Amino acid sequence: MVNAETFCNPVVASAADPWVYKHTDGYYYFMCTRGNRLELTQSASLTGLAEGQRQTVWTPEPDGPYSHHLWAPEIHFLNDKWYIYYTANDGGGDDSRRICVLENDNADPLEGEWSWKGALPTPVPGLDGSVLQMDDRLYFLYAGYGHFPDYGSAIYIMQMEDPWTITGDHVLLTAPTLEWEKQGGMAINEGPVILKRNGRVFLIYSASTTWSEDYALGMLAMEDSADPMLADSWTKTMEPVFRKSVEQGVYATGHNSFTKSPDDREDWIVFHALPAPGAETKLRATRIQKFGWKPDGTPDFGIPYGDTYALEVPSGE
Repeated sequence: MVNAETFCNPVVASAADPWVYKHTDGYYYFMCTRGNRLELTQSASLTGLAEGQRQTVWTPEPDGPYSHHLWAPEIHFLNDKWYIYYTANDGGGDDSRRICVLENDNADPLEGEWSWKGALPTPVPGLDGSVLQMDDRLYFLYAGYGHFPDYGSAIYIMQMEDPWTITGDHVLLTAPTLEWEKQGGMAINEGPVILKRNGRVFLIYSASTTWSEDYALGMLAMEDSADPMLADSWTKTMEPVFRKSVEQGVYATGHNSFTKSPDDREDWIVFHALPAPGAETKLRATRIQKFGWKPDGTPDFGIPYGDTYALEVPSGE
C-alpha cells in the first residue's frame, strides 16, 4: 500500500486462478487454487483480499473420489443458493479430470454446510467450469481436453437443467487454432469467463500454457439476443485482448474474473501473472486493475501494470 488512495499489485501472493464475486451483501468473495482444499475469503474491499476472513469450506476425503488437484474454484450465487464449481481428479492425468459442484443454501457462504452435488458428466474430460446466465436460463462453460491439432483444450458450452445438472451435447465455441494460442508447448483455450455490457455478451478465455510467459486472454462476442448454443452466434477476436508487458515486468497474464468497485461505478479485471519469464508457476499472484470500454462497445483492458506502479483504489473503497 502506497497510501490511503493508491495500491500496488499484486494484491494476493501465490494465488493462481483467481475468482472474485461481489455479492448483494456488499462483500467480495475470493477463491483461488489451493490444490488440496477449497478456501473461501470474504473481504469488504478489493485491495484487501489478502486480509479478508478466510475459511476452508471443503476438504475432500483423503484418496477418495476427486480428492486430488483441486483447481480453479469459482463461487456463484444461482437460484438463491451458493454453488462452487471446481476441477479435480483422483490423482491420474488429464483424462480423469472433471468439474465438481458443491451447494450451500445459507445466506452467508462462510456458514451453513456445503453439500456435494456431483461431478458433471461432460462429454470429454475437462476443467475450468463456469456458468452463463441468460434471463432464467443457465449454460455451462468448460475447457474440454482434445487435439486441436496439438494436444490441449478447447472451450465448450452446454445447457443446464439446474446449477448441478447438464443436459444434451456440448457445442465447441473456440479451439486454439491461432499461433498465439499455442505458446509453451501445447495448444490451449481454457478458463472461460463471462462479461456483459452494451447489449452484448463477451466470453473471455485464457490461451497457451499457464507456465508460458505468453499466456494471454482472448475474446468471443455475441449479441445478447442471440442463442449462445449456436457457434455462429459468437465472433472471435483474432489477437489477444490482454497480454504480458515486458516494460512493466508482468508476464503470463491470464485465468481471470471480473467484478465491480464497491460503488458499482467501475469495472475491474482480476487475473494472475508471473514476475518474470520462466518463473515457477507457484509464483503466480493475483492482480487487479480497473478497465474501460472502447467506442465500439468492447472492453479495453489496457496493459498489466508492474509492482511499483501506483494504482488508484477502487471507487467507493
